[in-house]
Amino acid sequence: MTRLLNPLPLLNDIFLRALRSQPTAYTPIWIMRQAGRYLPEYRALRAKAGSFLGLMKNPDAATQVTLQPIERFPLDAAILFSDILTVGDAMGLGLSFAEGEGPRFETPVRDEAQVKALAVPDIEAKLPYVMTTIKQIRRELTTADGHQKLPLIGFAGSPWTLACYMVEGGKSADFRTIKSMLYKRPDLLHHILDINARALCDYLDAQIAAGVNAVMIFDTWGGVLSDEAFASFSLQYTTRIVAELHARYPDPVTRPPIIVFTKGGGQWLERTAACQADAIGVDWTTSLSQARERLSYKNTGRYTALQGNLDPTILLSNEQVIRAEARKTLEDYGPTPGHIFNLGHGVLPITPPEHVGALVDEVHTASRAIRLAK
Repeated sequence: MTRLLNPLPLLNDIFLRALRSQPTAYTPIWIMRQAGRYLPEYRALRAKAGSFLGLMKNPDAATQVTLQPIERFPLDAAILFSDILTVGDAMGLGLSFAEGEGPRFETPVRDEAQVKALAVPDIEAKLPYVMTTIKQIRRELTTADGHQKLPLIGFAGSPWTLACYMVEGGKSADFRTIKSMLYKRPDLLHHILDINARALCDYLDAQIAAGVNAVMIFDTWGGVLSDEAFASFSLQYTTRIVAELHARYPDPVTRPPIIVFTKGGGQWLERTAACQADAIGVDWTTSLSQARERLSYKNTGRYTALQGNLDPTILLSNEQVIRAEARKTLEDYGPTPGHIFNLGHGVLPITPPEHVGALVDEVHTASRAIRLAK
């Protein structure tokens, strides 16, 4: 079914133009996990909520958390405060967060009966708090004259990454449980991934209908797979989501752009870009200039933006180093359209907020200078 969109005019649309590989006056920047533990105002709000889940499932609180970093820094996009495992929770697996241990599912999916019992949940019925939060954020971002201040990013985990938590039950050092299933019972894993792909597509679609302006698919654990397994058990299902969203929103001018990020996936850039996402995220282990060349129009026949890729630990140094490394990253990519500055993964909780401010300022200032000098 084709969806029709009526987005508000944006006061700052540079992020969306960069995603579409259009020329921009400067390089836009947002930061993975920009709403979170490195901000004292976030820690205060979480303490008041009592738990991460309590914070995430309260639309008023989640809206506040989403807005905190853009009230502090002149970032070029806001990102919904939520979690990549909400869909697993909607499937009835019992999501919880233990302090210092990360997310866990109370009921891991490991045997045939559990796998076959999985079903695509009713997203609107099971995750209403997510959609309510998106609508509230949009209202907060809307000016009195009906303009939206800047874009809002929605997101989901990839089918493979969600499956990792569903099968392992939580974080894993070696992914032995899900990899054992992959090799011993690939049929079961493919069934999980099929359910996940359909559920995640509905989830992203619901976020778009609620008002996000772009969506990102986090394939956080794609990089732990072998070359062959990545194609079969990760990329295949991410590609299905992108294709289905394109079918539901066929107008490339108005549909929200899609970003795909595989941590540790630099060796698969060309194959990942073939999924037809608008932008590919890269971590700090991948050269931006080489990635730009590999995904250039002359080599692929299409325009693909790049997002990344500063090492998050650089933000633990000092302002002089941060500004120098930001310039190196911008110069590595060059003045070619289609770059969204970001970290190669999420901002670390111990990062001083003023260091993020210095990074944002340097990216905006230096990228303008690079364009003027070309």
